[in-house]
Amino acid sequence: MRLLFKQRFFSWFDSYDIYDEDGNTVFTVEGKLAWGHCLHILNAAGEHIGTVQQRVLTFLPKFELYIGEQYYGCICKEFTFFTPRFTLECSDWEVNGSFMEWDYTIDSASRGCIATITKELFHWTDTYVIDVADPRDALGALMVVLAIDAEKCSRNN
Repeated sequence: MRLLFKQRFFSWFDSYDIYDEDGNTVFTVEGKLAWGHCLHILNAAGEHIGTVQQRVLTFLPKFELYIGEQYYGCICKEFTFFTPRFTLECSDWEVNGSFMEWDYTIDSASRGCIATITKELFHWTDTYVIDVADPRDALGALMVVLAIDAEKCSRNN
């Protein structure tokens, strides 16, 4: 399953549209006013299905993940020198990035490659292509991309 992740050009808060290969909207993400990043994920029908909430006042960036209103786990950035790495406390997923922080892979010790994430260059806004091996992992992969993008945004501000 391939998803195209595009940030909206004009919005006060982080807002994204996520499309499938045919250009249909699969998810919409709306930023909310909060300390740190707070991103609400809506399905194509406009129903709230998840949240990515940044924990503030931590040494390394951490993001709490919610599916619906239920706490799912936390994604944490690891201390590394040259390539970014994130781990998910709620699963055996590990996220490894490239030196330039444009490409990422989500790997599972038990299932292999979950998804690959590629940042497309030369766009006005952040645009990523997410290739997910199993469509059931699409929401989790999207949450990872949102956390990575929010971490990069916080670091660059």
